[in-house]
Order: sequence, then structure tokens, then C-alpha cells
Amino acid sequence: MAQTELILPKMGESVAEATITKWLKKEGDQIEADESIVEIATDKVDSEIPSPVSGVLLKILNQEGETISVGSVIALIGDSMDQTTSPINQEPRLEKMNEEKSSTINNSPVAEAPISKPNDLPIEVQVEQTHTGNTNTTPRFRNGRFYSPLVRRIAQKEGVTVEEMEKISGSGKNGRLTKSDIFAFLNSRQDGPAPVNQEVSPTPIPSASSPSSAPLKRDVAESPKISSVSGEDEIIEMDRMRKMIANHMVMSKQTSPHVTSFVEADVTNIVQWRDKIKNDFQVKEGEKFTFTPIFIEAVARAIRKFPMINSSIDGTSIIKRKNINIGMAAALPSGNLIVPVIKNADRMNLFGLAKSVNDLASRARDNQLTPDEIQGGTFTLTNVGTFGNLMGTPIINQPQVAILAAGAIKKKPVVIETPDGDSIGIKQMMYLSLSYDHRVVDGALGGSFLKKVADFLEEFDINRNI
Repeated sequence: MAQTELILPKMGESVAEATITKWLKKEGDQIEADESIVEIATDKVDSEIPSPVSGVLLKILNQEGETISVGSVIALIGDSMDQTTSPINQEPRLEKMNEEKSSTINNSPVAEAPISKPNDLPIEVQVEQTHTGNTNTTPRFRNGRFYSPLVRRIAQKEGVTVEEMEKISGSGKNGRLTKSDIFAFLNSRQDGPAPVNQEVSPTPIPSASSPSSAPLKRDVAESPKISSVSGEDEIIEMDRMRKMIANHMVMSKQTSPHVTSFVEADVTNIVQWRDKIKNDFQVKEGEKFTFTPIFIEAVARAIRKFPMINSSIDGTSIIKRKNINIGMAAALPSGNLIVPVIKNADRMNLFGLAKSVNDLASRARDNQLTPDEIQGGTFTLTNVGTFGNLMGTPIINQPQVAILAAGAIKKKPVVIETPDGDSIGIKQMMYLSLSYDHRVVDGALGGSFLKKVADFLEEFDINRNI
């Protein structure tokens, strides 16, 4: 068979590049169709790329640690190692563009002039094209050092010169400069040059699909340096996901003025109903029925009553979202967190929510989520009660404007008001806490929304069917 190009596929909305983390096969290995060849990582999720055909891995074109644009060829697959492997343009394919261009100008005097490709130039002078007039564009290669598209975009946005970048120690493979390296440099730089774009405009809030690409503020205090470490101390380097979480959390606190409101809810009916149906659900569906889908149902109903909670901010504009896409924070075995999203949660019944929650949680633990399944959230729920916590003050998942924490359910003596007088009884109680962005959500809106969630939980019908 002819050689088959293994192309880095589109990994979801707004995901333009990925980093090769591990090759699962080496050159010369036999590969079956749909067998995983390489592990890649985006800013959102880790994934594996399967082989489109059966054959032999002829050539690996990009090494572990390299950041590659979507649409680039990363490997060649053929019948045997005897096949000739000609050089491949590793940039996204331009052939189709050339054909379309030629077909529209066939009768023109310049119809035979080919469209030049970036790789037709010597590698030392390949420069990313720009039409902004910015003379500070960072080349892809400089003095033998490669700069990924993401690093170049950050450098351009933050006004980091090529000379400054050359002085930054890279933590990537072969000393490559990573996103974390340039963020660390921006944090430590005290009086660096101003950004190239001097136009005064509101600082945009990054989209949910690219939280870690937000510019860091220059006035952030530098982290204190550790002066000494004893032999009993252990230094643990953050993994890639923990670094992204850290950047996202710091950015959220810098961006949004957080306010947190609390309410206590009587969930006795919910506990009794779940105790009644959970065994049958386990037998019929082969999985557990948790409290999470009930909480998500109440949140979705409350959002319909208070749609401004389902918003995000872009500069000085408020975007009120039509779709109610609720993210649920899930703990991973590594200790990190990920937030898969249930799309259009308000259109699903309780059974559908339960199946979706279990499916996403299970695949999150097995690192099987797709990029689209962790994007597009408009509101987030985190269940801190899973860890025995009564309440929490969660950090908003940017660019959303609110996040709800559900605390542990505990039996408590409470005052029961009746027409015949008050009495004290044992009830299943829990705290709900809502952190919200005070730029959009004031106390009246935040408090009213939170109370409505509690009302829906307290009004749960103990006789309903699933």
C-alpha cells in the first residue's frame, strides 16, 4: 500500500495544538488498525491517537515533548521498512488550498505560479506570518532553538522580546521553552518592556476552552524562594495538569471579585427516596445512583428561574448563555481535578442525568474523556461533601460567573414548625455554598438563586419514579 500519513486530528473546539507526551510504538513496529500509536496532551485533556490503517510504523516525524499544530503529519505508516520515506511537510496541509487557488485562476497569467510553503525556506528563517504590523514577532527557530506557537503567542501578547526569550532556561526536552517557563519569567520580571500593543482596551476574559492561556498580571508578588531544604524534606515537581490547575485558579482569583453565600437545606426526602431506589437501580443498571444527578437537576431548574447566573464576561460585555451546560468537578486518582460537562442538563430527566454523571465520572478516572466533554460549561457544581466537608468556598471556573459547592449530608436536630406548634426532630441537613463573580452577580441575585436551589431540594417528591 502507499504510505499513510498519521495526522494530528482536531481535538475539540479552539484546540489548535497538542504536545506529544509518549510514543507507544517505535519505528519498525507492526501496527493494527485502530491501535493506539501515540499519547498527546492538550491544555484540556490527554488522549491517544489510533492508527487509521494496519501496517508498519515507517517514520516518526516529531519527538516526545514537541508541540504540534492540528493538521500536521506526525508519522508515516506503510507496508514495510523498505519503503522510501520522503520528507514530509509537517505544517498543516496546503496542497488542497493550492489546488483550489489554481482552479479559480486557471485563465490568469499567474495561474502557473505555485503558492509558496513555509518549509520551502531554510529552517533558520521560517517566521510565522502576521498582518498586524508587529515587528516583535518571535521566529519559530532562533539559534537552533524552537519556539512553539503557544509560546510565541504569549511572548507577543506580553511584549517579551526574542533576546529575553533566549535568556530563559527551558524545562522542556532539549531545553525547549515551555508555557510554564514563560509564565514563570513574566511573574519574576519586575520592570520589563511594555506590551507591544499599546491600545487601551478592557482585559478580555479567556474562554473556558483556554484557561491557561490568560496573561498573568505583572503586579503579582513573586513566590518566596526556599532558602534551604533538610534531608527530611521532599521536593515534588508539579505535573502538567497540576501546573494548569494552579495557573487557572490564580487567574480566576485575579480576575473575579469572589463573594460566597451559604444556605442550609433539609434533604430528608431525598435521602429516604434514594435509599428506596438505589438497590433496584444497581441491579438493573449495574451502577450506583448518587446524589449528584439530583443536585444537578435542582441547579438546572434554578438557572431557568435566574438565567443571569448562566453567564460569562468578555471584557465589559456580559454573555447570557442559552444552553445550560453544567460541569461537575471530579477527583482523579492522581489527586488532580477535572471538570467534565453535562450539555443541556435542563433537557434531561433524572435517569438520563444519572447515566451521564456515572459515565463521565468513570471515564474521567480512566483518562478517557474527549476534549469536547470538558469544554463549554456554563456553571459548575462541586461536591465537597464527598470528602466529609460540611461546606466550602470554591473558586469560580472562568469565564463562568458562579460555582456551587454541596456539603456533606448530616443528621441534625432541627426545629420543625407546624400549625399546632413547634417541635424538635431529626432531619438530614446539608449546606450549600455559592461563590459568584460580584461584577455580574450581586448579593440579591446570588442569594435568591442559592435559596431556590435549596427550595427545589427540599420540595423533592419522595414518591417520584426514576
